[in-house]
Amino acid sequence: MAPPSVALESGYFADKFDLKKQSVMVPGTQRPGQTGHYRNSAMPDSQIPPGAEAFETLYDCYEFGKKLAGAKRFLGYRPYDPATKSYGDYAWQTYDEVSERRNNFGSGLLHVNKLVGGNGQTPFHVGIFAKNAPEWTLCDLACVSYSLPSVPLYETLGPDAVEYVINHAEIRMVLTTSEHVPALLTLSPKLPTLKVIITIDSLDDTRSQPYSITKTQSLKGWGADKDLFVLDVRELETLGAANPQPHRPPKPSETWTICYTSGTTGNPKGAVLTHLNFGHTIYMNRLSRKWYSDDLVVSYLPLAHIMERLIDWSVIINGAAIGYTRNDPLLILEDCQALKPTLFPSVPRLWNRIYAKLKAATIDAPGLAGALSRRALAAKTENLMKTGSLSHPLWDRLIFNKVKATLGGRVRFMLTGSAPLAKETLTFLRVAYGCEFTEAYGQTENSAHATGTLFGETRAGIVGPPFPGVEVKLVDIPEMEYFATDKPYPRGEICTRGTNNFMGYYKDKEKTDETLDSEGWLHSGDVGMIDETGAIVVIDRKKNIFKLSQAEYVAPEKIENIYTASPLLLQIFVYGDSLQSYLVGVAIPDPEAFIPFANNIAGTNVQQGDMEGFKKLCENKEVAKALIYELETIGKGRGLRGFEQVKSLCIKPEPMTMENGILTPTLKIKRNIANKYYKEVTDRLYADPPLIPIVEKSLSKL
Repeated sequence: MAPPSVALESGYFADKFDLKKQSVMVPGTQRPGQTGHYRNSAMPDSQIPPGAEAFETLYDCYEFGKKLAGAKRFLGYRPYDPATKSYGDYAWQTYDEVSERRNNFGSGLLHVNKLVGGNGQTPFHVGIFAKNAPEWTLCDLACVSYSLPSVPLYETLGPDAVEYVINHAEIRMVLTTSEHVPALLTLSPKLPTLKVIITIDSLDDTRSQPYSITKTQSLKGWGADKDLFVLDVRELETLGAANPQPHRPPKPSETWTICYTSGTTGNPKGAVLTHLNFGHTIYMNRLSRKWYSDDLVVSYLPLAHIMERLIDWSVIINGAAIGYTRNDPLLILEDCQALKPTLFPSVPRLWNRIYAKLKAATIDAPGLAGALSRRALAAKTENLMKTGSLSHPLWDRLIFNKVKATLGGRVRFMLTGSAPLAKETLTFLRVAYGCEFTEAYGQTENSAHATGTLFGETRAGIVGPPFPGVEVKLVDIPEMEYFATDKPYPRGEICTRGTNNFMGYYKDKEKTDETLDSEGWLHSGDVGMIDETGAIVVIDRKKNIFKLSQAEYVAPEKIENIYTASPLLLQIFVYGDSLQSYLVGVAIPDPEAFIPFANNIAGTNVQQGDMEGFKKLCENKEVAKALIYELETIGKGRGLRGFEQVKSLCIKPEPMTMENGILTPTLKIKRNIANKYYKEVTDRLYADPPLIPIVEKSLSKL
């Protein structure tokens, strides 16, 4: 590792960011059909910051964080007590303790590989097929220290996807939990490369998890019958301690991970990220904001998703701590109250749920409580826009300190990513929690690191300038009438370039060439514009678009993201037929908010938990019509044009899930599957007259 320089200080760029001039165009880079290349105004002359040579691998990043932390706490979890059938307070392992376990874990991987016929020299792929846990990160650290590429698998994957990823990536070992072992053993005749299954939880007892498991000898015997070596982490680390191996630090060009993106059509694609890709990305995060010695992040977003790995590794390089939840979405807030994190990252799906509940308890509450909350929100919002201040001496004490307590009371930084978040939701949460709330934009293929809003930003609906070290340009999309020459702001497909860009898709040159061009630009499929400050705004989606009969192009994902800001909805599927002039949809309501709304329309008194009554409300056409008008109001507020608004709707009580095949593990809609699944519904919606009138002026191209 190179000697530290001033650039290694956390927050190195923080006082160099300029809210009024967030990015600048590199002179001489503009060409026909595209904008010039935009760079962060804090580092306009280079894509490589000073000091980056010290962080060209994740091994460098971890060793740096470990030296910063010393004996500080690192990985925390809530142990399960089978006697009381409850979880205790957070228990912690220090950086020193984890480092020793990392050595034993990695040595154990190499030793076991020899036991199953490996040559001891050739790197092999290690799959991680488990919920978030300290052992997930431990395995990642061990792979980094011994130059073994890791391949995360979403814990919710079905057998077909598991089979595909293990075979496509030629995975030799899998870290998982004992509940997945029977399924892997059943699949094993179709998994020729798989030789070892390692369980996070002990095979001897149930002390670490609240579920019962198969007896040790039964699992191991079954594995032996299938020519598979089955052991648990404790046994692996014991073998590693008895057979220690020196570290094998990776080269910057070596593969760190193959991260399979959950494609909305076809098989998932394996994005290959090197140590240099992610090492520089993590270093940039360190430089872009100030980190504190007590920083603590809550880890519950799937670690198989690149966004969560980016967050956790950003914590690691700064010697901070990670607390894992119990992996139950309904218990996240309870875990936060026990953990008291300072950093809370999330995605719009959860932010919308938090917003809906807080809104109902504050500004939508009846009587004096609601009136005070509305006044408090207005005062804090006005104060934020005028002065940039996130605190208020009166309203925080009276109203918002109670809101802050829902996440433990110590959160100083919030982050959203993965999909757009409604402006009103972001502003409400920024004001209510009184902390920096940034929106980041990226994808697996650029290490989840393209742009992000700056600290001190008071606007919502933007995703900020390129991060230092990243270039952005916009390319014309003539079929959607987006052009780099548009006024007042250039518009087009967002393309990014930098050391954070992936090497390509594993064993798939054709798709790699479609995504990554000869000049190193990653074509995102997202549509953006660049405003007067140099901040990027994501405005549309190029992929998954279709054309209505009047030749208008529609991006259903954009509409769905806008509509799900409604507290009445859990999900919505928007559909358009090229022979039709309007859109239809399938809405999945949130019973808690929907039932009172529908009761008011239908004149009924259905109670929560009454499934038959709930289904009847879903079938009521007047309720559906009222819901469309509610969504139309939201759509108008977010700038949807008339032809982008749903005109007919079917309300279904059954959610879209991974189990029924409609959702990917990242909860995106598989459009080809949803089209087939709801075909009878959408055909019927188009066969009947639309529930609300179609305004003629929306059919501008007829």
